[in-house]
Amino acid sequence: MSLLKLAIKSLLNRKASALLTLFTIAISVMLLMSIERVRVDAKSSFSNTISGTDLIVGARTGDIQLLLSSVFRIGHANNGVSWHSYQYITQQRGVKWAIPLSLGDSHKGLAVLGTNKDYFNHYRFGKKQPLRFASGQQFNHLFEVVLGSEVASSLNYKLGDKVVIAHGMGNTSFHNHDDNPFTVVGILEPTGTPVDKTLHIPLAAIDTIHGKSHTHEADHVEDESHEHEHEHEHEHEHEHEHEHEHDEINLVGNPKQITAFLLGFDSPLYTLQVRRNINQYKPEALLAIMPGVTLRELWEMLSIVEKILLLFSIVVVLISLLGMLTSLLSSLNQRRRELAILRSVGARPWHIFTLISVESILITGLGCLLGIVLFYGLMLLSADYLQSHAGISLNIALLSSYELMLLAAIIAAGFIVGLIPATRAYFYSLADGMSIKI
Repeated sequence: MSLLKLAIKSLLNRKASALLTLFTIAISVMLLMSIERVRVDAKSSFSNTISGTDLIVGARTGDIQLLLSSVFRIGHANNGVSWHSYQYITQQRGVKWAIPLSLGDSHKGLAVLGTNKDYFNHYRFGKKQPLRFASGQQFNHLFEVVLGSEVASSLNYKLGDKVVIAHGMGNTSFHNHDDNPFTVVGILEPTGTPVDKTLHIPLAAIDTIHGKSHTHEADHVEDESHEHEHEHEHEHEHEHEHEHEHDEINLVGNPKQITAFLLGFDSPLYTLQVRRNINQYKPEALLAIMPGVTLRELWEMLSIVEKILLLFSIVVVLISLLGMLTSLLSSLNQRRRELAILRSVGARPWHIFTLISVESILITGLGCLLGIVLFYGLMLLSADYLQSHAGISLNIALLSSYELMLLAAIIAAGFIVGLIPATRAYFYSLADGMSIKI
């Protein structure tokens, strides 16, 4: 009988302790692989909090400060960007789309963002995933608001509810715009990004609620269309198109300044050229950053999180291997008579050594296989939850080369741990095994 078959029969003869050790290793492997995959994908998702955006433009501050204020709604921008500069830059060659961002108001401590319809069409997160509506639609009139998923769930808002915007950020506001309540017309699906905690209103509404002049051209054109509704069909269609154009202008308005704006380009070459021009822009001090690069810089500042997760993974594996060592040593003391019988039928010391080593490799290897199965099961079950609540987009793919190296290291560590009881069994003498101690 080969040593492999003998090792399998020996493990089957000790099913309870062998299965317990195997499951311990499997759970530790599952935790290690899960933590490692979440660590890598968390870094990737963090870098993709905003994706598909080539440049973020704001007043000249620091790269990270501009990113935090415009994307994460953390902190405040010291200065804004004039509307004239926004229009000039967005008309540059290669600019595909532009999204103005106006911050500074809040609702019960949650950020209010003034923007345009391009925000819902071009804003991307994760792996270039678009914003989707759980219910309702984007705003089409001045006093309409689109809620992030967490805003709606935490405040129990639904379509048709009225929302009052307050001036200033934070839970304590000194002035509420009670005379201009907003109607909830849309609720976005969860993204796991700051979008979930944001209320989105038309850019023109920001000036309106602050008491600035705002022309209601859409209403005027709408009245005109009703007066001439019985005219020729061609003229009616022309008026309808004209009305739609004015309605778009009405939602954007003509603000004095905005907080920042996002830019998308037709080609990366335009990105670099326009970025250089913006950073050298003379009419006012502006800063253009590439969000992907700045997000990676910010993650480097938070690298302690990665180190803690990696340390936790190593501790989990070490505990499981120590558990296997304890199990093998405790069972070895009970198997001294079995080993002595093997010696008596011709087994040499190195046979005993190899037998115990093979058993440890079998337990470790089977534990790793079961751990991989549990790992993929856990990933499939938690992928949607992590995406919607933590913004982590899990990559459920084949094991990477690094993950395979981790598994190989675990199996090698299991073999090394198995050498301790194997060496101990090697030196058991036949007389010691056959004797009965009282």
